[in-house]
Amino acid sequence: MPRKIIIDTDPGQDDAVAILLALASPEDIEILGITAVAGNVPLALTAKNARKVCEVAGRSDVKVFAGCDRPLAHALVTAEHVHGKTGLDGPDLPDPTMLLQDQHGVDFIIETLRVEPSGTVTLCPLGPLTNIATALQKAPDIAEKVQEIVLMGGAYFEVGNITPAAEFNIYVDPEAAEIVFKSGVPIVVMPLDVTHKALVTAPRNEAFRSLGTHPGTVVAEWTDFFERFDKEKYGSAGAPLHDPTVIAYLIRPDLFTGRYVNVEIETQSELTRGMTVADWWRVTDRAPNAMFMGDLDADGFFALLTERIARL
Repeated sequence: MPRKIIIDTDPGQDDAVAILLALASPEDIEILGITAVAGNVPLALTAKNARKVCEVAGRSDVKVFAGCDRPLAHALVTAEHVHGKTGLDGPDLPDPTMLLQDQHGVDFIIETLRVEPSGTVTLCPLGPLTNIATALQKAPDIAEKVQEIVLMGGAYFEVGNITPAAEFNIYVDPEAAEIVFKSGVPIVVMPLDVTHKALVTAPRNEAFRSLGTHPGTVVAEWTDFFERFDKEKYGSAGAPLHDPTVIAYLIRPDLFTGRYVNVEIETQSELTRGMTVADWWRVTDRAPNAMFMGDLDADGFFALLTERIARL
């Protein structure tokens, strides 16, 4: 049985690759819908980009919804400096012809969790957690219906990428992250500790390009663009492909290792706001609330990604 998921996203080149991986894996994953959130770029662009990605995969039948346009408590922080002014800079893609759904993304999440059998829907947030937290606040009854939340966000050993202490997705809306991490829903976290090991090196990118397909070329051009920023920043052999780790985990959990620990979100401190304080060494008596991943089999991850993108 394919796993039913809702992808909550702020595309983003790496978000886009995650969506393609899910669309290319129908035997493993059934996408019930895609909800857009403000994050890497403002909502109008993330909602447009999600539809562009579906069209790259030839899947204009996928339902895409616009969700929240700003974090719960603070002004929106965006990341055009990483993703370019459109959020999906790199290849020149046409504007989407598929329409955005009329329903608000948060209402779609709530309705889906109420309609589907309890414990059968996994939420896959790839951006700030505003939509998920808003849904949990608006409809507390849905928390017990969620099978699992598998999210990309946070960091522990790799510390921060937008501030010295905080990873971007959590930093943009720490109040939302706090609600999600205190919700009691089973959570799996793909932090920078894992995603910084998923580096698109030149040979890995060439593998996408040499597929000789439109989606393969687009993925190579996205990662080429993305890479310029991260290689300069980290001095690494390539750019981390953060968000596809979420989808890869649903298909091949054996590629990842981590620990079930307590994760708290810092919302008060000016210095460390948005920090994911993971009790990796279990030095507190705080109850574990998340499977916090620490490592992945990078070669296995890229083999899966290339094999699936080749299908599109």
